[in-house]
Amino acid sequence: MKIGAISLLIGVIFINTTSGQNILAPETLWKLGWVSDPRISSDGKTVLYNVRTYDLNANKGKSAIYSINADGTGTRKITSDSINETNAKWSGDGKSVTYLSGKSGSSQIWTMNPDGNNRKQLTHIDGDISNYSFSNNGLMLWYTTDVKLDKAANEVYPDLPKTSGRIVDDLMYRHWDTWADGTYSHVFVCKYDNSTFSPAKDIMQDERYDSPLKPFGGDEQISFSPDGKLLAYTCKKQTGKEYATSTNSDIYLYNIQDGITTDLTEGMLGYDINPVFSPDGSKLIWQSMKTPGYEADRNRLFIYDFKTKEKKELTIGYDNNVETASFSHDDKMIYFISGINATEELFSLDLNPKAKQKIRQITNDVADHLGFTIGFNGKEDVVVTALQSISLPTELFKIDLKTGTSKQITFTNKDVWGNLKLAQVRKRMVKATDGKDILTWVIYPPDFDSTKKYPALLYCQGGPQGTVSQFFSYRWNFQLMAAKGYIVVAPNRRGLPSFGQKWNDDITEDWGGQAMKDLLSAIDDVAKEPYVNKDKLGAVGASFGGYSVYWLAGNHKHRFKAFIAHDGVFNFESMYGGTEELWFPNHDIGGPYWKTPEPESYKKFSPHLFVNNWDTPILIIHNEKDFRVPVDQGMEAFTAAQMHNVPSRWLYFPDENHWVTKPQNSVLWQRVFFDWLDRYLK
Repeated sequence: MKIGAISLLIGVIFINTTSGQNILAPETLWKLGWVSDPRISSDGKTVLYNVRTYDLNANKGKSAIYSINADGTGTRKITSDSINETNAKWSGDGKSVTYLSGKSGSSQIWTMNPDGNNRKQLTHIDGDISNYSFSNNGLMLWYTTDVKLDKAANEVYPDLPKTSGRIVDDLMYRHWDTWADGTYSHVFVCKYDNSTFSPAKDIMQDERYDSPLKPFGGDEQISFSPDGKLLAYTCKKQTGKEYATSTNSDIYLYNIQDGITTDLTEGMLGYDINPVFSPDGSKLIWQSMKTPGYEADRNRLFIYDFKTKEKKELTIGYDNNVETASFSHDDKMIYFISGINATEELFSLDLNPKAKQKIRQITNDVADHLGFTIGFNGKEDVVVTALQSISLPTELFKIDLKTGTSKQITFTNKDVWGNLKLAQVRKRMVKATDGKDILTWVIYPPDFDSTKKYPALLYCQGGPQGTVSQFFSYRWNFQLMAAKGYIVVAPNRRGLPSFGQKWNDDITEDWGGQAMKDLLSAIDDVAKEPYVNKDKLGAVGASFGGYSVYWLAGNHKHRFKAFIAHDGVFNFESMYGGTEELWFPNHDIGGPYWKTPEPESYKKFSPHLFVNNWDTPILIIHNEKDFRVPVDQGMEAFTAAQMHNVPSRWLYFPDENHWVTKPQNSVLWQRVFFDWLDRYLK
């Protein structure tokens, strides 16, 4: 079986992992190299990729570019400066590599030979280039940079140059972790003749919109046609309150010759993102959600035919999401990543209307394929993916498209990860209260002994629509929790993707309903095992997982002895007034609390209504720069715990957003996390 092949492969790579002498610690995670962004050459022979490494003492990281042959030989670090170097891309003829570097003091495009020699700076624009790409023929360039269009208060009133005040007239005055500063990410295009660039044109001139979409969009949202005559880009052309309540982004086509922009997805009211041209330029594909205001709707795959002017969905009848998609070299096939049964796999879609099997699952690994890159060796497509699992930090794998076998080609973390005792990860099917099966990952401590009793942790997933897949986290790391002596129970409760859209949708306006029953079903089922100490159970989670912990704290009926909630929703009313992307509570909890009649969620599912039942020690973690779930949610919960004389602790980071990303902050997070659990569960 292919699952067996991947498991065996990992066993061969990391020799004697179960007999190693080292136990995973928080500090160990920061010794790992973070592998990402594979880019294969057009001939399918060589792969560029990025590795980010961290210095825990210096509390910072840097990124470098590597290359490797597609067969796994010839690993080479091709950049070595002490600054970040990212976004490596092949030139159309494969003779050179471009990348982003901050060596000159700002982020600019540089070029080098494939072996890292002959490095030189290409662009010298004012400001920083954040994303870019050349056309296949190398004659056109697009890039994105921030353009200032709005004045700050000290510019409106120049006699007050030191004022820090902000004047706000509409919503979306802050987003994720950043306050609006009057700048917008715009797309620029220019010609290039291998020595000089023509004056760049802002194709969004004077528009108060961003491309790519903030806060997480990248160069996957912008694409040249093969001949460099068209540019497709993703943009949400809305502002203020309209932006805050809508998910209606569109795919725009900019004609470089006449300067005309066309909205290709006009009338399609959900997210439309990530345009990709076919190699012959005759078609364009993108991902599309149907429902306005629903950020976790099924991600469909759409195609547009430039000859017939027809656009249509290609994934009708397919009940899971398309995450990343690209054409085969001959335009006959589309490859894409999709979640299925709590793993992320590679699929193909045959464009031949007479094909007997339209969609085929290629890989079947107990792992997550995060993304892929395609080349053509003259005989067949060559596909390399970035893959990770609960037991493996991200590495690159070459995929056999016929058999689905995944062969590891990079071994970035062998020296660190290979010397650790690792936990066993097992899949367990748990019956829900309505009789349905809940796929649950159970992670057992290294050297697990079934004759002993262990404390157990219920892991509550965030999102809420985020799969408990085979993800590898540098904070919510299941291997680390198990290494600390805990059995980890991680259920795919109601409201998660990869089990069909109904399972995903079932959490809408039912946050405290079936999803909470699913969580309790999972921990109750595992707690029946003789090796689980049912008197030493804890529940932990972040975001919606933090909400889940707050909810369970008032409704768990004495199951748990310790709770940890990170950046969780505590009070629906104050959450609605403080968060920025209002489409989320509008869809998920039914809208604002002042609606008539008031949405049932506010009366039934807000955790603050149940604090009189709180009686179990709780650690509350929250971050100042979290604008998605504002910091007052954690403050309110901590105040409630303190005033009810519940043993409680507040861990606060003034410089972190919804996540904790700085190395020393992350280690502190882990130390406080396990100190709290050990105090009450051991």
